[in-house]
Amino acid sequence: MLWLKALHLIFMVTWFAGLFYLPRLFVYHAMSEDRTSLERFKIMERKLFFGIMTPGMVLTLIFGIWLLFTRDYFTELWLQLKLGLIVVLVAYHVYCAKLVKDFKHDRNTRSHVFYRWFNEFPVLILIAIIFLAVLRPQ
Repeated sequence: MLWLKALHLIFMVTWFAGLFYLPRLFVYHAMSEDRTSLERFKIMERKLFFGIMTPGMVLTLIFGIWLLFTRDYFTELWLQLKLGLIVVLVAYHVYCAKLVKDFKHDRNTRSHVFYRWFNEFPVLILIAIIFLAVLRPQ
């Protein structure tokens, strides 16, 4: 089942690449003022969200759930904590979808400073998930 774990990790990296880059696009989008840049960021955000991030998330979840059924980890605390953090990440992903839509319709109300901080959140979740998965604290 190592191939299953490899696929899970490949798509997790894909998903996180988007989770790290999309908020950075939001920073630049929020700083832009000319019509050409604004339209370019809308296209980039849409393609990143729907072409990379969302498929990465879906495939990460599919292979992760598949992995769950190959082992008997359900009662272990590290896994329960990891699954809780994954729920938080999915909520972050859904919120990113709302932000993509807001930018698309020129309804952004936040500054680039907000998005700079918003960009750091998935880093913290990734660190916690990696430590949980590798160390498996009891």
